Amino acid sequence: MKRIYVGNLSWSTSDEELREFFSQYGNVNDASVITDRDTGRSRGFGFVEMDDADGDRAIEEANGASLGGRNLRVNEAQPRGSRGGGGGGGGGGRW
Repeated sequence: MKRIYVGNLSWSTSDEELREFFSQYGNVNDASVITDRDTGRSRGFGFVEMDDADGDRAIEEANGASLGGRNLRVNEAQPRGSRGGGGGGGGGGRW
């Protein structure tokens, strides 16, 4: 099973539209647009789950494709803990 990140979604894209769009690449097990928990409005990205082979094809072919007038950013979703970032400051202060 492959979990796919889909970014740059139109604010009006629904779960069903996302599922329908990705179904052209194979069987979609799940599709959801992420919404703000306070307002319920779309946050402009979502996730799709597909079988591995279909997911690889979807990532390759859907990245840059247009949905709702927006060019999608599509790649394999990363586990929550390994999104990078972070930083850690450098010391400072006196010796």
